[in-house]
Amino acid sequence: MAALADPTRRRLLDLISARGAASATELAGELPVTRQAVVKHLAVLDAAGLVVGRRLGREVRYEVRSAALDATARWMTALAADWDRRLARIKAVAEAAESAEAAARDSTG
Repeated sequence: MAALADPTRRRLLDLISARGAASATELAGELPVTRQAVVKHLAVLDAAGLVVGRRLGREVRYEVRSAALDATARWMTALAADWDRRLARIKAVAEAAESAEAAARDSTG
């Protein structure tokens, strides 16, 4: 999920999760970016369905959509497991090639 590729957006999700809900102004106070940058990041997270903004008077309070975040976490876990399997196969092939090379050296040397 491209929305989570940016470390600032991941940090925003952490902050909102910890607070339950937060405004862009509150979140900007916790990050080394401007409020306008926070609003842009929140728009990406909102478009991805990971947060929802609710107007409360003059401000918009953002909350994590936990169901969407849970689904994303499951997807990322499956993706990580797939990469682990691929890397294990690459390692096995590399180790087999290394063993064959060592055996060839031993038989000629």
